[in-house]
Amino acid sequence: MEGKKIMICDDDHGILEVLEMMLEIEGFTVFRESNSTNLLSEIKRTSPDLLLMDLWMPVLSGDQILKVIRTSEEFKNLPVIILSASVDGKEIANNAGANGFIPKPFNMDEMIVDINNMLAGVPNN
Repeated sequence: MEGKKIMICDDDHGILEVLEMMLEIEGFTVFRESNSTNLLSEIKRTSPDLLLMDLWMPVLSGDQILKVIRTSEEFKNLPVIILSASVDGKEIANNAGANGFIPKPFNMDEMIVDINNMLAGVPNN
C-alpha cells in the first residue's frame, strides 16, 4: 500500500508521533491533526485514502466528526478507523459509521494489517 495517504487525528501528541513514525516506515504518507475542529478542512486539503481517528477528543468528538463525514457528499466513502480505549467505543464507532475499530492500547502489527486490509477493500470484522 506504499504511497497511500493516511490522516491521523488524535489530541494526544505522543500517539500522533508514534503512529506517524510507524506508518511512514510502512511506506504511507502521513498527515496529522491534533485539533478535531480543523479535521474536515485538513481532509479536504490532503485527500487522504484513510482516516485514523480517536473517539474522545475535546470540542468535537470522533463520532460527531464521523457523522458529518458520512453525510458529506465529498467524503462519505472515506474509510475511517476509530481508535479508543472506551469500553463501548466499538459500538459508538459502528453507530457513527466507522469502517473499523482498534482498541487502545493498540498492537501496531495488527493495526498495520487492519489498515492494509481496509485500503485493499477487505472488510474489517
